[in-house]
Amino acid sequence: MTTTLGTASAGPGEIDTGRLEVGETRDGSSVGLPVAVINGERAGKTLYMQAASDGDELNGIGVIQRVVPRIDPAEIDGTILIVGIVNYHAFQLAQHRNPIDDTKMNRTYPGNESGTSSERIAAATFAPAVSADLILDLHQGSTSRMIDEVRVRCGKRHRLHDECLELAKVFGCGYVLDQKGPDGQLARAAPNEGVPTVDPELGGCVGWDDSSIRKGVEGVFNVLTHYGFLDGSVSSEPQTRARGFDQYGAPGGGLVTFRKELGDRVGSGDLLFEVTTPFGEPKAEVAADSDGILWRTRRLPQVATGEYVCSVATDIDEY
Repeated sequence: MTTTLGTASAGPGEIDTGRLEVGETRDGSSVGLPVAVINGERAGKTLYMQAASDGDELNGIGVIQRVVPRIDPAEIDGTILIVGIVNYHAFQLAQHRNPIDDTKMNRTYPGNESGTSSERIAAATFAPAVSADLILDLHQGSTSRMIDEVRVRCGKRHRLHDECLELAKVFGCGYVLDQKGPDGQLARAAPNEGVPTVDPELGGCVGWDDSSIRKGVEGVFNVLTHYGFLDGSVSSEPQTRARGFDQYGAPGGGLVTFRKELGDRVGSGDLLFEVTTPFGEPKAEVAADSDGILWRTRRLPQVATGEYVCSVATDIDEY
């Protein structure tokens, strides 16, 4: 059976690329998101993938750029639907939020066909997403520094929590954040429609990072193999799971020096970072309030009073 996404249309054993129209620019030109359909030779499940719903998060695009050329439709069962760049307007300016309505795209799902620019894009992508059996919403930790992880955002009481957690484990970054996400996230909205969804957060950088992209590519192929799109088997490794965060800000302005590395285990009372003057004079030290893992840090060393510095993931276990 032929499968269509926007102008991309592929019969069994075919792949096609095209555009999914989502509105017009200020000069009246049509806006179309880049899309692809990979239709397997044989029937099977459907996987939906998207990247760059935040316009400066490019590692997901790097994953798709490497995954698609490696897939032979004649060798897969089922269908893969891909939206390569969701936040079209923000991507053009290399910024996080959609500049047309100053909105973070991943707070607008399931969207509104008659709404704002972001709501219309969300609605146009939500429809093919929830037609699938599984969803991978590829992200990164914006331009901050962050470990590679996968987020389960539906909440532990959700009926699909176990299925989402299993999908995160199969993807296999090594770290999982299992914490209910904000309203409007695709990984919150799609499970309500019965589709297991996870949000791989592939590091954090300016531009893109090769090691995080490689992990993302491996994760996608883990999913394709485990769920029967490709022949073979995947041995799921235990994942380190966090279920909360402590966030730390600067007690005063100056320059930050970290005393722990990303991914380090920290204990309550361990020194996380120091703030000094430009001359190296000590101003403040900040220690961890709880046991956990240094999960995310700011990229630039200069801070003002109260500005975000880092996050420690808490409530850690293995599953």
